[in-house]
Amino acid sequence: MRVNFGGFIPLSTVDWYGMAVCTVFLRGCPVRCSYCHNRAIQDGEDYRNTEEIIDMVRGASLLVSGVVFSGGEPTMQREALLELARRSRELGLLVGLQTNGVYPETIQELINNGLVDKISLDIKARWERYDNLLKRRYASSVKRSLGICRRALEEHEIREFEVVVTLFAGYEDEVKYISRETEGVNLVLQQGVEGKIPPLTCEDLMRIADGIGRYVKIRTRDRGEIGYQGDRSRGLSGKRQG
Repeated sequence: MRVNFGGFIPLSTVDWYGMAVCTVFLRGCPVRCSYCHNRAIQDGEDYRNTEEIIDMVRGASLLVSGVVFSGGEPTMQREALLELARRSRELGLLVGLQTNGVYPETIQELINNGLVDKISLDIKARWERYDNLLKRRYASSVKRSLGICRRALEEHEIREFEVVVTLFAGYEDEVKYISRETEGVNLVLQQGVEGKIPPLTCEDLMRIADGIGRYVKIRTRDRGEIGYQGDRSRGLSGKRQG
């Protein structure tokens, strides 16, 4: 089987925090986010045999506990992703998936076949803005993916599930809407970086968490990942202590 290959990292400590993993990038994505840090593999072709990719994973397997499939959008290549996940399982590795959720059927099939342990779902905005933002009708698909992943976590079909929101200045208000839709799910506020636009700082993201008054994980380039309990009283007062 052939796969449109985007790249390989033999050892990563940031694609699955708390674990050493290797990361496989699959090329191609129907969503064209201007801030994507992997814009170079949103399109183009580099077709390889899946056996070649598994050889890369096998070579890294002595140093890692898992493999993460990212992109691009890995679920876009359904059959190749299922094959790569199955073969990674046979190597004794945990499997993680980073996805934008626009192909819920692929996510469901991975879960049904017991081929994924952790899913990181990227949600970009409130549902009412989604289709205009992405220029395509994707809101219903991402909603479905959220429901699939939530149920899988509740039924212990996957070990971990998180929703990741990449934030830029001016989009802070989106978080309160996304927070309501993801109650009971791990929420990650991730620092967006694009060109010369000043990124939100860790302290900025803490203030956003204060506004929703819930525990979140905050990811920034300078501080990595930290856990933070948002305090609504601080968010309302506009003041922070400590």
